[in-house]
Amino acid sequence: MKARLPKGYGGGGANNIQQLARQAQKIQDDMEAASAELESKEYEATAGGGAVKVTVTGKMELTKVDIQPEVVDPDDVEMLADLVIAAANEALRAAAKEKEEKMDNISGGLNIPGMF
Repeated sequence: MKARLPKGYGGGGANNIQQLARQAQKIQDDMEAASAELESKEYEATAGGGAVKVTVTGKMELTKVDIQPEVVDPDDVEMLADLVIAAANEALRAAAKEKEEKMDNISGGLNIPGMF
């Protein structure tokens, strides 16, 4: 006995595979373009009411740290370090969140291994 596919399925054979391959290639191209765009962006975040401001890139690299002079207390270096860490982590989270949202938008929420 021969199995039959429901109406509208099958029959396309190689054409369906080629169309799927073209769609996958377009998604990959779109994701690569978006990734390049995001990597060139900069994200800023502050901590301590603006006492510390950091800048990171979409490549998740810390590029700049601005510290207000009044926060520099030689007796409390730990607080300054905590402010720098807090600001850097916030900026990195913002960069990662935008990247994730943009990639989800392109892929329709699919998690395709090797695509990104």
